[in-house]
Amino acid sequence: MTNDPQLRASDADRDRVAAVLGEALATGRLTSVEHADRLDVAYTAKTVGELVPLTRDLPEVSASSPPAGIERQVIDSKFSKMVRKGHWVASRHVKLSARFGALIIDLSEAVLPGREITIETDARFSKVIVRVPDDANVIDEGNSIFGKRNVTGGSQGDGPLIRVTGSSKFSKVIVTRGKDDWNLH
Repeated sequence: MTNDPQLRASDADRDRVAAVLGEALATGRLTSVEHADRLDVAYTAKTVGELVPLTRDLPEVSASSPPAGIERQVIDSKFSKMVRKGHWVASRHVKLSARFGALIIDLSEAVLPGREITIETDARFSKVIVRVPDDANVIDEGNSIFGKRNVTGGSQGDGPLIRVTGSSKFSKVIVTRGKDDWNLH
């Protein structure tokens, strides 16, 4: 990272900070709550100056690539209902796989690593519901066969770009900003 605190932070700068925070969590220097809070600040930081205080009290870590969990994760539900909500760390590419079940994912309070997130749906005889932040811009690039796909496009806000890809067969895929009756409260 550069020494100029006013310089705009890059994704690579944020990933370096995330690597230090991940190592601090793994070695017990940070609790999971401290880790999530600092990671949230890191991925919403606009300048390098905002990143510096996050790791000032932690040892330096040499990492050439971001932590694996930041790049990709799979959330899987088979013959069951799975809900992920609250303050959790999402990945840049999240694959939602449901078979004869339900996946309910709330990104409204999640830590989003970067300005663009890809949600890949793979649903068979299931329901997948994704709640996105109010200021998110959503692009739907997926398809559905014998099912329902309802993806709201988004606002003109400065929020993250969420790209919804993948397919569903005999399933329902809903991407929304609202908190409906699908057990998120």
